Amino acid sequence: MTLNAPKEITPNANKINILAAKTAPKEITQSQGMLPLGIEANGEFGEIGMGVLSDGTPYLNQRGLAVLCGVENAHIGTISSQWNEDPVKPRIQKIKGILSQAGLAAASAHVEIVHAGKANYCYPAEVCLAILEYYAFDAGVNVQDQARHNFRLLAGSKLREMIYSQVGYDPTGAKRFDKWHERIALNFQSAPKGYFHVFNEAHTIIYELIAAGAPIGEKMVVDISIGQHWGKFWADNAMDGTYGARAKYPHKYPDSHPQAKSNPQESWCYPLAALGEYRAWLQDIYIEGGKFSGYLKAKVAKGELQPSVAQLAIGALAPALIAHHS
Repeated sequence: MTLNAPKEITPNANKINILAAKTAPKEITQSQGMLPLGIEANGEFGEIGMGVLSDGTPYLNQRGLAVLCGVENAHIGTISSQWNEDPVKPRIQKIKGILSQAGLAAASAHVEIVHAGKANYCYPAEVCLAILEYYAFDAGVNVQDQARHNFRLLAGSKLREMIYSQVGYDPTGAKRFDKWHERIALNFQSAPKGYFHVFNEAHTIIYELIAAGAPIGEKMVVDISIGQHWGKFWADNAMDGTYGARAKYPHKYPDSHPQAKSNPQESWCYPLAALGEYRAWLQDIYIEGGKFSGYLKAKVAKGELQPSVAQLAIGALAPALIAHHS
């Protein structure tokens, strides 16, 4: 497949907003650090599969890279299988040399990620460009006109930008707080005087989740989980008798949330006298007592949250839990 312009292989993509991309590491490895990688966003565009890993690395799948290079899929698979052979094959040596000129090294040609029950062979954009350049100019009798044409279109940062654009990934991270801010704007003064509500008191947890890369929005409303557990704790301990009766207030969801269809929704608010008790409960019981990690694990099991994001959030809010399970 020959590209006339990047947009020709990349029709409209679904919008997915997540954390900003990290600067390319000096060494591209399967682990990319201590946390397991997942796939944050992906899609098939014509014959080309692409996506973004949970650390912000854009990639092409094996078939997509083969199409850009104008070669059979098996040729790309052979590059992967020969990547660490000793002695180094001339082709691999040349591709690694191209990477080295860019100040990069790769422990393997691809990263294998299991996503939605299927193994995905993800070739980081920098590796893709090195292989594409090889087939464009350095493959001898195997040089491909398609590879040369596509390399000219996608060299430099253009491949990264194309992947980000087509799978709806925002590398600046500018929009990741939008849905949370929409809820704040609707609810920051909604509790009556003398009361607090869980949403406004959950900001630290919500911020850490967004910073870790969690897609806070209509499918991930952590303050509902907090509110349910705190409400049960309140009732089980007859805290109306200690602090006074809790009350209901109208909570609203933004139009971007399906919950908005039933606005306004009645939600509990609690006497300010109980605020210290609530904050101690939040830290000691909800976060460190395992309820928070249980909530995140359930989201991971449903495929709504990457394991690495859950681990980052727990590490920020309850580092003792990471140490305990390591």
